[in-house]
Amino acid sequence: MSLSDFIEANLPELIDEWAEYAGTISLKDSHLTASELRNSARDILIRISADMREPQTEAQRQAKSRGGQHNPESGVDRVAQQHADDRLAQGYGINDVVAEYRALRATVLRRWQQTSPDDGDAFQEMIRFNEAIDQMLSESVRQYAQRTERIRDLLAGVLAHDLRSPLGAILNSAEVILHDTGLSSSSVRAVAIAQRGVVRMRQMIDDLLVFTRTRLGDTLPVDFVPQGIGRICNDAADEVRASYPDARIDVRFTGELDGEWDGARIGQLLVNLLVNAVQHGSGNISLKALGHGAQMTLIVSNAGNPIPAAALPTLFDPLTRASTSHRQSGTSSSMGLGLYICRSIARAHNGTIQAESTEGGTSFTVHIPRFPAPGH
Repeated sequence: MSLSDFIEANLPELIDEWAEYAGTISLKDSHLTASELRNSARDILIRISADMREPQTEAQRQAKSRGGQHNPESGVDRVAQQHADDRLAQGYGINDVVAEYRALRATVLRRWQQTSPDDGDAFQEMIRFNEAIDQMLSESVRQYAQRTERIRDLLAGVLAHDLRSPLGAILNSAEVILHDTGLSSSSVRAVAIAQRGVVRMRQMIDDLLVFTRTRLGDTLPVDFVPQGIGRICNDAADEVRASYPDARIDVRFTGELDGEWDGARIGQLLVNLLVNAVQHGSGNISLKALGHGAQMTLIVSNAGNPIPAAALPTLFDPLTRASTSHRQSGTSSSMGLGLYICRSIARAHNGTIQAESTEGGTSFTVHIPRFPAPGH
């Protein structure tokens, strides 16, 4: 008897033994019934049995053994995805999902071995069975991980969105208090400090919103309006000077400065780069805007120790931060999202951003078209 025939002939017993084990790792507050646990095992075993009967070339076998058989439309992957979704919805951990497959593999092979298969095809049957189990296991883990990441991103996005309202109320209240002429000088100073702290928190929340939006596959919204880049650069420099009074920022313009951009987003990009220069650099900071033909180039540069070469390839990845031996005093408000946000904004403008860091200093260069492509 082939292993696939054995599975179908002994389906009730195999399901009973597997469901008994699955019940031992089921959470107390899980709403999965014994019938649902059995149905899950039934779906998996029937799909595996069918997969074992399907013709398989050597190339397909190698691809499957190396995890290269991912096909959302295949029956094996659909059953595995559904299994992962069910377990995630019921609060199972990823280790529990893996343990279920391990128990299912052991149950089938142990019972089949008791039938003493001695034909020459038994070994190949076991290989096909293990391939099918491994394919389902890897697909369940992949689905579980993707769904978990999406849930976390949704939670972070909702949290960041909901925090904006109370922060706005605090900021507005602080503004009202600052206009109270009866405040003592120490009270004015305390309210001003609180106000600056709230502004920094709002910047972090805005960064988190952009991060979650792009992680969830949404395009960063941009609103292109005809305007000059000069005002955007000066406003960004003034905003950073207000937060860092000791910062020395030199702004220079060359060439054609008019174009169509999302001024708020470009301003956010420049503020992030300037704050990064203040926090990680030393000496004067330079902001240059060079308009030439259809292209606008923005360059933010500063002196200071170079960024380690090993950190450059992942510099714009989210939640990463290059360590340098020199840093300005004070607490950074960054969560490691600032440069990721800059890259997202540049891409939303059909542009690019790159970093160059040597002993002479560090510069970030942004290239964006002066006018967006039609239909963008």
